Amino acid sequence: MTEQQKVALVTGSARGLGKAVAAGLAADGVALFLVDVLADRLEETRAELAAGGATVHAHVADIAERASCFDAVAAAVAHYGRLDILINAAGIVRFNHLIDVPEEEYRRVLAVNMDAAFFFSQAALPHIIAAHGNIVNVASQSAKIGTPYIVPYSMSKAGLVQMTLSMAMEYMEAPIRINAVCPGTMATEIGQGIPMPDGIDFAKIERYGGQRAPNEPAEVAAAVVFVASDRASAIHGAVLTADGGATAG
Repeated sequence: MTEQQKVALVTGSARGLGKAVAAGLAADGVALFLVDVLADRLEETRAELAAGGATVHAHVADIAERASCFDAVAAAVAHYGRLDILINAAGIVRFNHLIDVPEEEYRRVLAVNMDAAFFFSQAALPHIIAAHGNIVNVASQSAKIGTPYIVPYSMSKAGLVQMTLSMAMEYMEAPIRINAVCPGTMATEIGQGIPMPDGIDFAKIERYGGQRAPNEPAEVAAAVVFVASDRASAIHGAVLTADGGATAG
């Protein structure tokens, strides 16, 4: 790692969009601190990126716990000596009828998707400010439109958007930037293999997929990486939509 090299902490980076974001940041010369609960997949991603020349370290954590978020940030700073970029990309989704959502499922979705981003931001902000860095929160098109059968997920992502805007206003005078990106449907594993409850009206779901094919993770990651880069120095308090036009009308 060089003295001028920036450091990014990326949550949910073992696979999917988080992995694609990490790869994009590595291509920009950013050193990586990867955080995920999937230990084996995280190590595979670390090894793959390292083989490509990236400076990368992996940290296994269940970010549903506040202490784990703070520990991860502390570990990143201890390892690299600085933290310039925080990418809150971790997310989980569960399909269920509203009245059938168990409390444990509800709380888990909000904890991983929204609470963890809040706690990571709390822990990282002093370091981000010192580095004149930035935070990018990965939300969803479901933060903008009503989406059936994933009410807790939609709530969590809408909360993440409002958190982004409120943080941006609170830190308007600080030498940092705070933004969000709202992806649409992507060809990732997040929604694959998840049981679908009986009685689902798939026509209600299909209308939110847009008229184009799902985006590839790398396509959305390019937007996240751009917002996190110095090329986006004028962008603060913004919510960028990268959903292939699904919410355009």
